[in-house]
Amino acid sequence: MTLNILAMIASSDPPQLFGIHLIGLTPDNGRKLLLSIALVVIVTLVLSVAPKVFKQLTHRYERAAFWTQQVIRIIGFVVLVLGLISIWVNDPGSLATGAGLLTAGVAIALQRVITAFAGYLIILRAKSFTVGDRITIGGVRGDVVALGFMQTTVLEMGEAPGEQSAPPAEWVTARQYTGRIVRITNDRIFDSAVYNYTREFPFLWEELHIPVGYRSDRNRAEQIMLEVARRQTAQIVADARPATDALRNRYTIHGSIDTEPHVYYHLTDNWIELTLRFIAPVHGVRPLKDVMSRDIINEFDKARIEIASGTYEIVGVPPIRVEMENGPQDGNPR
Repeated sequence: MTLNILAMIASSDPPQLFGIHLIGLTPDNGRKLLLSIALVVIVTLVLSVAPKVFKQLTHRYERAAFWTQQVIRIIGFVVLVLGLISIWVNDPGSLATGAGLLTAGVAIALQRVITAFAGYLIILRAKSFTVGDRITIGGVRGDVVALGFMQTTVLEMGEAPGEQSAPPAEWVTARQYTGRIVRITNDRIFDSAVYNYTREFPFLWEELHIPVGYRSDRNRAEQIMLEVARRQTAQIVADARPATDALRNRYTIHGSIDTEPHVYYHLTDNWIELTLRFIAPVHGVRPLKDVMSRDIINEFDKARIEIASGTYEIVGVPPIRVEMENGPQDGNPR
């Protein structure tokens, strides 16, 4: 069977199938078709095997493995396109006309696809984000786990209650994984802001809000909060200083970048709200705040400092008169 097909292609006569001449299929086209199939198969095999080999060689370097895969995919795509053009186009002069018509048709039919691919190139060129970065794009916040020609794959994380202002609904009330995998087309970088939490400055300023009554020892409360924050963030502050220096050297920042913990007062009708501001790494914020909260409440108990709440105490009751509509019939009180 294979020999018959090869003989048919090698022949100068028009190919036949069951004695019927196949319209549009010539020996020359048949050879080009076989070459095209062979090229597609070879490129597909290389693209499926090469990334796995390089991933094994660079498994210790996550970013190096990612960029190696991206380069292999781009090279494979270029080789495939140029190879198919070289096989099927004989007249260079007709190539320009055909390319112009093809480009116009593709631009109209695949506008979103082309825009998504253009977004992919801009992501790589502008270094907006890469695999492993924590970002917010298109209303989705999480860690980038894959980056393709058309889509970015994000492992979603939750949001604190104060940040949950828009859909989609999330049940995790902290910046921890929800378990959902979200895919966003790369063209979203053109119509929405991209927030990168780890690219150039992998730290965040966090706050703890603690209400203290006006009659409580607020100075001691402030001292406790600062002591706990300094103890828990000492190494984080040391690690953040080089990053803040690099950020200041790269961008024009007029204000100060203070990494030391601070406590700020906010007066309300019911209590003094003490806000503890401190620096934290992007990953592991919730465990850090949990440890600090436990330490603060333990120290408050030792110092007999109570956290204010919105409860109310009734200190007096006005006289109450009760009248019965239907009194007893025998005249005796009951």
